[in-house]
Amino acid sequence: MGRNKALMELLGVPIVVRTARLIEPLVVAVTIVGRPELYSTFGLQVIADHEVGEKGSGGRPLGPLVGIASALAATSAPWNLILASDLPYLTREWLNWLLGRAADSQAQIVMPRTRRGLEPLAAVYRRECAAPIARALDRGVRKVTDALVELRVQTVEESEWRKIDSDGRVLSNMNTPADYDEARAWWEAPASRQFKKAKPKGKRGADPRRRNK
Repeated sequence: MGRNKALMELLGVPIVVRTARLIEPLVVAVTIVGRPELYSTFGLQVIADHEVGEKGSGGRPLGPLVGIASALAATSAPWNLILASDLPYLTREWLNWLLGRAADSQAQIVMPRTRRGLEPLAAVYRRECAAPIARALDRGVRKVTDALVELRVQTVEESEWRKIDSDGRVLSNMNTPADYDEARAWWEAPASRQFKKAKPKGKRGADPRRRNK
């Protein structure tokens, strides 16, 4: 993309802030995993994403697995919703559905699977996954799905949430400027403005079963 996707704006709001506002009514607390100097002005808790495992060259984080490990190492919540910061079509209805599946699951991870494959950055993790993922990092594992082979993962398929995502867009992310232009056009369309108005903000901590980002 050539710039920080989390700070790119939709309707004048950085996508990371939009995502935080979207999930606040569903969880006890929201935490951004990333560089504190970039995100501290948003009034949200921020932790650095290299607190578990080693840094890459130049001090850059090694990838999403380090971010997941950092989040799980810092949480006290039994279940944790972990989301990428480049998912512009997420809806509160879909997130509520996913959290409900986790609340009823005996697995350690509840993870969606789309036609593109598993979606580990739009999934719900038990806190107990922290130690196995940290050990995988210590062994040199960097691919998220490779780090989860010893954990109980319940996958949920697109067909299971089709009624609340009829156009199959909810987990589409932004990888290119064209993707961003498409997302921005979608949000600026009249139908999307009505969709946005239909999703009012609620109160943080609405359901004690549902925990951190």
